[in-house]
Amino acid sequence: MVAYGMIKTSVLSFKVLNLPSSKIEGSRQFKCKASKMELTITQPDDWHLHLRDGEVLQAVVPHSASSFGRAIVMPNLKPPITSTAAAVAYRESILKALPADSVFSPLMTLYLTDTTSPHEIKLARESGVVFAVKLYPAGATTNSQDGVTDLFGKCLPVLEEMAEQNMPLLVHGEVTDPDVDVFDREKVFIDTILQPLIQRLPQLKVVMEHITTMEAVRFVESCSYGSVAATVTPQHLLLNRNALFQGGLQPHNYCLPVLKREIHSFLACTVRKAGLVAAFYGQAIVSAVTSGNKKFFLGTDSAPHEKRRKESPCGCAGIYNAPVAISLYAKVFEEAGALDKLEAFTSFNGPDFYGLPRNTSKIKLTRTPWKVPESFSFSFGDIVPMSAGETLEWQPSSI
Repeated sequence: MVAYGMIKTSVLSFKVLNLPSSKIEGSRQFKCKASKMELTITQPDDWHLHLRDGEVLQAVVPHSASSFGRAIVMPNLKPPITSTAAAVAYRESILKALPADSVFSPLMTLYLTDTTSPHEIKLARESGVVFAVKLYPAGATTNSQDGVTDLFGKCLPVLEEMAEQNMPLLVHGEVTDPDVDVFDREKVFIDTILQPLIQRLPQLKVVMEHITTMEAVRFVESCSYGSVAATVTPQHLLLNRNALFQGGLQPHNYCLPVLKREIHSFLACTVRKAGLVAAFYGQAIVSAVTSGNKKFFLGTDSAPHEKRRKESPCGCAGIYNAPVAISLYAKVFEEAGALDKLEAFTSFNGPDFYGLPRNTSKIKLTRTPWKVPESFSFSFGDIVPMSAGETLEWQPSSI
């Protein structure tokens, strides 16, 4: 194991601990047989989360609440959250579903449609609970059938009001033209919609959600800081499109935007020296997030579906990563030799972009192996998490 020295800053510290064979804290006993690395960081936030509603909401919200202080909650329910009143009601449902001692704060969004009015944007800003508006091109992903069909022809007054109200637009960045290859839809969206939008309304704050390509990285990097940013998921950092087919069709690795070629996520090479193994990631998304660039921040796009709906003739898109997200991000940053930049990505860049205060609470990451459950069982069925059955090296806990 690579030993990292103490980093003495006000916001980040990690250390090698030589703990005794047993340590009592209250009624819990901890046994440590070897040195363990600990990483203490500011409580992360999730800037792109699907919680669903009903019994699924009740089942999954504790996973997110245990790791994150806040989350931008997606509005693509059935029916979608298209009004401020609906967003307020949905927020109350989320708060009621939280564990009794949770301080998790849901940050609500509106679902943009062809008929959304500028007045609704004013109401959303005045509510104090709605923090963004989500653009789903009609037909692009789960429950997007009510999304936008003509952004410039039908939504321009709303976008202008959003700029006036400093209300961010969160974009699912894919075109839905059937003549465009599914692996090219993000690039075409940038060229034909996003770039013209930024040129027309440069004062509009935009988050390009769950980016998947080097073209998206380059676009975000080319924009001025504070105007355009991007969220990045664990799956688009760690998986490529081969993960959909290895060992047979893998429906639990199916998400939208679909996984892309490896060159977009990372190129990894392994170097062995003095018995140590280090992985160096060289391109695109991993390089961007581990560089310290403030325009990129954590957004899991955790999207739960019951197992039978994933393993069906027409399986749902979405990867449920809430229980493992922090562990997987830590893996990426460690293997890139950039653990000192993890905290900014998980905990600082997002609130800074949204103009919100950073969290004051902390979490601890301990480098100790733990096995991800094969599934989580609930009264309505099972949900299979990302990395099901695998052993991960970093385990988060509250302080």
